[in-house]
Amino acid sequence: GAVESDLLNSVKRNPEKAKAMCRSFRGMSQDGKSPFSKETTRMVAKNQNLSFQDAEILVTYVVGMHCSDVR
Repeated sequence: GAVESDLLNSVKRNPEKAKAMCRSFRGMSQDGKSPFSKETTRMVAKNQNLSFQDAEILVTYVVGMHCSDVR
């Protein structure tokens, strides 16, 4: 949908944002937390002022495209 592409475009236009998210995901990963957990998604939603669903899409995209080493 339109919201989805706006969301992903904001990251495409701003690779630093993706890098920053990857850094925090790597940190979590080292602490045994998953970037895909509900807790992380809620945090991203809050930080980026997004709905839970949008945050989920964003996390999936950022990890997939920018830091696929994070699990």
